[in-house]
Amino acid sequence: MSDDVRVWVNGALVGPRQPAIAALDHGVTVGDGAFETCKVTHGQVFAASRHARRLDRTLAGLGLPPADHDQIAAGTKAVLSEGDPIDFGRLRYSVTGGPGPLGSDRHDSPLTYIVTAGSQPRPPASAALAVVPWVRNERSAVAGLKTTSYAENVVALAYAKERGAIEAVFGNTRDELCEGTGSNIFVVRDGVVLTPPLSSGCLAGITRGVTIEWCREDGMDVREEMLPLSVLDDCDEVFITSSTKDVLAIDRVDDRTLVPGPVTARAAEVFARYAATRMDP
Repeated sequence: MSDDVRVWVNGALVGPRQPAIAALDHGVTVGDGAFETCKVTHGQVFAASRHARRLDRTLAGLGLPPADHDQIAAGTKAVLSEGDPIDFGRLRYSVTGGPGPLGSDRHDSPLTYIVTAGSQPRPPASAALAVVPWVRNERSAVAGLKTTSYAENVVALAYAKERGAIEAVFGNTRDELCEGTGSNIFVVRDGVVLTPPLSSGCLAGITRGVTIEWCREDGMDVREEMLPLSVLDDCDEVFITSSTKDVLAIDRVDDRTLVPGPVTARAAEVFARYAATRMDP
C-alpha cells in the first residue's frame, strides 16, 4: 500500500495506514457496500455526475439508503486539495452499511463514508487479456451493481496477471461474452463495434456508456449485442474501457495475437477528443 494515497473517513483526513473503520463495519465483515472509481486528470474528476448516479443505483439495489452526496463532495475536496494536484490518478469513494452484526443481517446504523485519491501510471498503448475459467452470473442478486464484494475479481485478476495479461475476461452462465474485473469489453467485426448488452450481466461502466455515445455521435457504428465468448477467437479487433484506461487496445487474448486496428484507434481518438472539452458528460 502506498503512503501517497490520501484518505478521508467520515469527515476527517486520516493516514493511509491509520485505523479508521470499525471492526464490525458491514463493509468489512460481509462486503456490504458500494463504491465508485473515477479518473482524475490535472486535479479534476471526470464524469463525476454519472458516477454519483451509479452509486445511488447500487445502493438502492443493495437496499441501503441513498448516499449523502454532500459528504462525498466534502471528502473529495479534502483529498484532492491535500498536497500537489494529481496529474493523473484515481478518486475512489465507498459507502458501506456501517457497523453491523457478524452475519448478513443489518443494524439500523449510519452509513460509513470513505474517500481516497492517489496518482498512478498512465495506461500502456496496448495490453493483453486472459479469459478466466469462471463465470459471471447474470441472474445474481447483485448483477450490474458496483459493490465492495470484490473477492471474485481479485482471484480472476491474479489468474490473468500470472499469464502476463493486464485484465481478466469473464463469460456468463450462457457462455456469452460479459466483462472484465474492472472493465467493459468491445470487439470489432467488419468495421462494426460490438459490445455485450447490460442483460449479459456486465456492469454499466461509465467509460463504456460514454464511449458508446461519443462514438455514435462521431458517426461510428456501435451496437450492443449478445456475443458468444468464442467471438474472441475470430473478431478483427478488441479493446476494453475503464475509468483509468479510457479506450485501451488489446494486442493479445490468451494465446491469440492481435494487431490493434484502425477502428480501435478511431474510438480512442474520439474519446480523447471529446473528453478534452467534456469533463462531466
